[in-house]
Amino acid sequence: MNKLSLVRSELILGGQRSGKSRRAERLAQAWLAQSPAHRAVLIATGQPWDDEMRQRIARHQQDRAERVPGMTTVEEPLQLAQAITAHGNAQTLVVVDCLTLWLTNWLMPVEALEENKAADQYPQAPAAMLLEAIETCPGPLVLVGNEIGLGVIPLGREVRAFVDALGRLNQEVAQACERVTLMAAGLPLTLKGSP
Repeated sequence: MNKLSLVRSELILGGQRSGKSRRAERLAQAWLAQSPAHRAVLIATGQPWDDEMRQRIARHQQDRAERVPGMTTVEEPLQLAQAITAHGNAQTLVVVDCLTLWLTNWLMPVEALEENKAADQYPQAPAAMLLEAIETCPGPLVLVGNEIGLGVIPLGREVRAFVDALGRLNQEVAQACERVTLMAAGLPLTLKGSP
């Protein structure tokens, strides 16, 4: 494993299966190896909407427990800023996986989709609270999110609004973080800060 350097805050972006979560896990492993006093907490934002998602979450939990046995998991689909504040301290690395699902939970809640009323308003107050939590987190913070703006422009209004909102969130979080890493094919490309 390459020697990984930790910074106060890092945003890891990439497409599906690009290696985003793996990089976050490797950073957590490096943090835990530095000191027996160190802890690592993963804040999971995904929700088990259907059977496939329940199976996916269970698989991720099992894989993560094998790869990073010292990391605990907290599930928080909406109140992300509060969860970062509650779990962040100088001895704890906090990993958020992922910002994309967190935004989905705000913009496209299952109840709204079932009523065919997808929201397309950017959640300004929760996003502002998240940015404040990033700035004030006393320990290292790693945030994982998808970069979905590189593909075909979607046809539906709601999906276009979501792509726009995620692009805005990614830009705001990138500004707040010390380092930004883009993952592609399991390889990191540092966009901001030192590798």
